[in-house]
Amino acid sequence: MGIVLKQSFINTIILFLGFGVGGINVLFLYTHFLHEDYFGLITFLLSAANILLPLLVFGMQNTIIKYYSSYKTKFDRDNFLATTLIIPLFIIIPLALIGALIYENIANWISEENPIIKSYTYLIFITAIFMGYFEVFYAWTKVHLKSVFGNFIKELFPRICTSFLLVAVYLKWLTNEQFIYSVVIVYGLSTLIMMLYAFYVYKPTLKFVLPNNIKEIMSFSFYIIVAGSAAGILLEIDKFMIPQMEKIAQVAYYSVGIYIASVIAIPTRAMQQITSPITAKDMNDDNYVEVEKMYQQTSINLLIVGGLFFLLINLNINDMYELINKPEYTKGVWVVLIISLSKLVELALGTGNAILVNSVYYKIFFYLSIAMAVTVIFLNKWLIALIGIDGAALATLIVMVVYSVIKIFYIKSKFKIQPFSIQTIKISIVLSVVYIIFYFWNFPFHPIINMGIKGILISGVYIFLINQFKISKELNELFLKLLKKEKNH
Repeated sequence: MGIVLKQSFINTIILFLGFGVGGINVLFLYTHFLHEDYFGLITFLLSAANILLPLLVFGMQNTIIKYYSSYKTKFDRDNFLATTLIIPLFIIIPLALIGALIYENIANWISEENPIIKSYTYLIFITAIFMGYFEVFYAWTKVHLKSVFGNFIKELFPRICTSFLLVAVYLKWLTNEQFIYSVVIVYGLSTLIMMLYAFYVYKPTLKFVLPNNIKEIMSFSFYIIVAGSAAGILLEIDKFMIPQMEKIAQVAYYSVGIYIASVIAIPTRAMQQITSPITAKDMNDDNYVEVEKMYQQTSINLLIVGGLFFLLINLNINDMYELINKPEYTKGVWVVLIISLSKLVELALGTGNAILVNSVYYKIFFYLSIAMAVTVIFLNKWLIALIGIDGAALATLIVMVVYSVIKIFYIKSKFKIQPFSIQTIKISIVLSVVYIIFYFWNFPFHPIINMGIKGILISGVYIFLINQFKISKELNELFLKLLKKEKNH
């Protein structure tokens, strides 16, 4: 197994394990061990830090990946790495000084609706620095094809630490307030570990001599800041804006709903590690026959796998919340359905984003990202005021649908390819039929037993229909191989 494929496989396992540990934290430990206001508070602080992150490190994590291999001598590479560590300081230090001068104004503004935020406002900036430099050092190891350890520290380490911290709160070893500070320390520790590992992988001689192509680097980094900030806004702005308009506990209810629905997106994250470089190569070779083939295959296969997750989650949602056993969190039931639909739309796009980013029209991706970010801010402002946390979810769905359609039409106009076929109609019908059939089926047993029975029935019917209608050639072949193996045993 090649080094890239091997690391992609291990990284996928780490991703699933991280998601599993995070699920236990969000669905059970946070909801039962931490006061809902502090659950909402830590979610808000981390979301705000993620929005700030791209600006503070000036997109250096992406710059390292793009330019490192272009330097051929150790001297040039060392200068480049030193530059990526120092340039962010020219943003961080002035912003820190300005922030200190107008701290009260900032703190009062973001805590107007929820005073609990005010005392912790400065932690947003500190956490963003930790997260930003973590990404820089992680990129440092990626260019040396050493991504597994960094992925573990990113996806699993903070979640495992958070589990222990939540148990410590339950045992009264930590207060709710101390938990907030402890989580920030965990992110600082993650960055320190990542830094030490990066220097272990490659130890440069740190001299600050500007690279010859510094203008090109700064130009690229500027685009990355814009795109990264837009992406951060799309992912986190709802959790940032809800406390400005609603009680902070609403962020906790919203976060649980978001986390449940985000399971549907796991196939995308796992598949991107393989499909993105393949798409980039085919685009560079002008092999649009293979680009379209991959475009359609990923769209239909992601819809099939994500569609099963969609059904299992939304047809078992009442039992899931009963298992959580916190009635106030059921306010997020509609959030789960709405965000689930937005994830299905994202899956239907297949490799669309990779096609745009790796084409000569890559700048349109940045402009669309900015437009999406601005649109989602205005929609959140309007819809949260109108229908609360359901409005935040609806804003995400509207933006995802509108801009996915725009991307599909843009790719169609430029490359004469599109992701849909008759199979897309078939999978849409199967999803609708299975959803309607099982929506009214409920069992009177324990939630776990109910979910088990319903899950087996849903999966059986769904897989039978997918196979019967031959919606995916690849998955049909996989089913046949599995059946043959069973018969041989």
